[in-house]
Amino acid sequence: MTMTVSPESAARMGCRASGLTDHSLVPLHHHATPVFLLAAEGVVVRVSPASQQQRLATAVSLTRWLVANHFPATEPVDVPQPVAYTPYVVTFWRHCPQPEHGAPPPGRLGELLRTLHSLPSPPVSLPRHQPLASLRATVEASTYLAPSDRAWLMERRRELLQAYEQLEFPLGHGHIHGDAYPGNTLWDGEGVRLGDWDEAAFGPREIDLANTFQGVRFGRTAGQLDDFSKRYGYDIRQWSGLSILCEIRDLHTLGSFIRRADQGDTAAAQQLSYRVKTLKNMDAQAQWGPA
Repeated sequence: MTMTVSPESAARMGCRASGLTDHSLVPLHHHATPVFLLAAEGVVVRVSPASQQQRLATAVSLTRWLVANHFPATEPVDVPQPVAYTPYVVTFWRHCPQPEHGAPPPGRLGELLRTLHSLPSPPVSLPRHQPLASLRATVEASTYLAPSDRAWLMERRRELLQAYEQLEFPLGHGHIHGDAYPGNTLWDGEGVRLGDWDEAAFGPREIDLANTFQGVRFGRTAGQLDDFSKRYGYDIRQWSGLSILCEIRDLHTLGSFIRRADQGDTAAAQQLSYRVKTLKNMDAQAQWGPA
């Protein structure tokens, strides 16, 4: 008989394999990645698809180097990791309890990215940034998407990648976070840390800036974007390629919703349908919400 390993079971087995006691394990949140808190240890346990094992190994190595070089990245715990339990892979991070007064403002991310992009090249082999690389397989495998939506998304992906290939990037190429947006920042006392390094890569630095501007779909204001640009030291709105990167980000955000809709998550399915509808209507101002 084949035994199905749940994310929680993988988290518990990963804790034991790495020498951590799992008695205090509780769910923390679950969006694209199931995340648990090992409360007694002050450790966050992230459970990712096994296909991400190499990227997670890179993320652990990179963040260890960043922390050693005084960059405020989320800090991997000093235990053997990542730990694989098919179909998952488990990583462990120092917990930063979050206050009730809200997430760090976008301007703080601008400061972090300015510092990150000014660091010397890390002694870690980073993959080349490939936009929408995983979306094709996700769309093709989906059981939720209607055939017409599947066909439209594949064609839109092709169009955007073609447009991306024509872009020239004034900020040049280097190490990038790859998924930098204010939602991946955390308070650490009065300071701010940057987390979720799974998509770290070598690529155009504009990638790390554009995601914040795509956030107008979630209510980000012109004042917040002005502050972000000022603190980074460059206003990407002066660059003609911004709209292409924002549209690529729009499609990128659909991946986790497609996977959750396939698993029967009705809230995710409703949000996915709404997002696809607004994209088909070319409504760049439509406000999106969480599932």
